[in-house]
Amino acid sequence: MRISDILRSKGSDVVTIGPDRTVLEVVRTLVAYNIGATVVEEDGRPIGILSERDILRLAASGPEHLATTRVADAMTHELVTSKPTDDLKHAMNLMTTHRVRHLPVCRHGRVVGIVSIGDVVNALRTASEETNRHLREYISGAV
Repeated sequence: MRISDILRSKGSDVVTIGPDRTVLEVVRTLVAYNIGATVVEEDGRPIGILSERDILRLAASGPEHLATTRVADAMTHELVTSKPTDDLKHAMNLMTTHRVRHLPVCRHGRVVGIVSIGDVVNALRTASEETNRHLREYISGAV
């Protein structure tokens, strides 16, 4: 299974935000869209990601900072990305190695989707269920 298969089933919409917005604006966006991270873009190119984890780190220093801190100052700058053609195993390895739960998917330097750890687990669960179904059908037909 490839990342493009996950995007085909879940959709490729990605919520992005500019680096000069406030973290509080991102919090409101995450709540409105029921998501856990947003890609930070500048001139249509990804430059970072702001996740719930980043926001919690900032809030721990004082919740008043959420309204005054720019996204660029709170985001994760070392963006870990995947390509649509990457297989699921590669994506899982990236997420595990870099300890990220959201993986932007890029093609030619542009974000074309995002997969979460939940998307990966769901894809694995679905593939496993299908394999089990095929095996049960095979065994039932062989008896």
